[in-house]
Amino acid sequence: MSALRKFATQTAIYGLSTIIARLINFVLTPLFVRQFPTTVYGVFTQLYGWAAMINAVLAFGMETTFFRYLEKHEGNKQKVLNNSFVVTLFTSALFLITVFLFSTPIATWLNNGQQNDDYTKYVRYFAIILTADALAVIPFAQLRAQGRPIRFGTLKLINVCTLLLVNLLFLFGIPWLLRHVPALSGYFTWYRQEWLGYVFIANIVASGLTLLLLTPEIRTIRLRVERKLLVDMLSYSFPILVANISFIINEYLDKIAIPLLLPGEKGKMDNGIYGAVSKIAVFLSIAIQAFRLGAEPFFFSYAKNENARKVYATIMDYFIMATVLAMVAISANIEWLKYFIEGKDTEQALYWSGLHIVPILLLGYVLLGIYMNLSVWYKLTDQTRFGLYISGIGAVVTLVLNLIFIPRYSYEGAVWVTVLAYGSMVILSYVWGQRHYPIPYRVGKNLTYIVVGVVICWLVFTVFDRHVIIGNLLFLAFAGITFFLERKALFALLKK
Repeated sequence: MSALRKFATQTAIYGLSTIIARLINFVLTPLFVRQFPTTVYGVFTQLYGWAAMINAVLAFGMETTFFRYLEKHEGNKQKVLNNSFVVTLFTSALFLITVFLFSTPIATWLNNGQQNDDYTKYVRYFAIILTADALAVIPFAQLRAQGRPIRFGTLKLINVCTLLLVNLLFLFGIPWLLRHVPALSGYFTWYRQEWLGYVFIANIVASGLTLLLLTPEIRTIRLRVERKLLVDMLSYSFPILVANISFIINEYLDKIAIPLLLPGEKGKMDNGIYGAVSKIAVFLSIAIQAFRLGAEPFFFSYAKNENARKVYATIMDYFIMATVLAMVAISANIEWLKYFIEGKDTEQALYWSGLHIVPILLLGYVLLGIYMNLSVWYKLTDQTRFGLYISGIGAVVTLVLNLIFIPRYSYEGAVWVTVLAYGSMVILSYVWGQRHYPIPYRVGKNLTYIVVGVVICWLVFTVFDRHVIIGNLLFLAFAGITFFLERKALFALLKK
């Protein structure tokens, strides 16, 4: 149980910093949807969808590889660090040069064949953002490996606070200044009202500052390559890279595809609605991300213990309980959470028309978290090719079904496709994992919690028409029964 407490403590620290950072970032959502029409917010959603996919390529699977090889080569930690960073440095430099050389044709293709100078600027801005973020991956992984969640969290908070402040300056501070001090207008001839590009410039400032603050970690890295070790690491990381790309396809392909598969302005408008509504599910996304930050280094470092598999199963139990409870809580309170995405008065109804997909989005996040738990088996057994197979199958499911359902059902079809893709990945990972690295998961118990949570969400939305009081009473009843059934295990964990 002491291992669980250590895991819970580190995850709580990562979780607290992540929650604060994401909540600050979440504050930007109502500002953006009030500032930009749904079609413009659709461009925002599309570009960040592409950014997520490219991020996976630039990292080249080195984050997971870094943790694995620190555990396998304890005497060569510096060489593992050097090799990991050199790979991301190479991919980032190649990407930055390529994008700047071909930014105009890339932008024209993204804008459905229409040349637009703003789109070209957006593409260049994202090249800088993604390069800075990729170069920060290994220094941040180093902090996690060293067990320094406080510094990790502090830097993440500085990043998101900078992002918030610079956005406020461009979108609201400068317009306020120009309205109240007209004499200064001569100094701001370059300023454009309600220009989306300022959001991306703010991201450049935040990412650049974060990379600068990581200088102490970067200075410990030597740009030297141990060839034999590098080849070994690349053979481990390549399936993870492909798996990560496949995962990003599952997560973000719909946001890229909707503007391409739906005609004209409808594609951008529906993408804007989908992107905004997805932000309500951010609270559960935060929990998943915090879990991953704490779980990955813990799983690797604890693998040699005799009771490791039992501990992994227990972590799965608590994870499912927590995420399903969060799913029900968010669904029960959708009627006041919706005001975070109300938009301008003329577009409020458009944004709110997508609220009915929130419980489905949340279920997708629960399944994603379960898959992250299950994926420990192929990482610990160095059979990362299975991660490629599983994610690849999920990506094929996503691609084929999105091509079928998005033209017919728009984002409603897309969100159901995501659930089906993650569900197939969970099943495959569990079946193959039990053959190669059996872990005593309590399948019946965990399925029961998921099914009960889904039923409650269905009742809240369909039967009780999103009634806040009734929804919260159902949530409290569910939480109380869960606590009663798990009280002995929880008290035992607290005592230890």
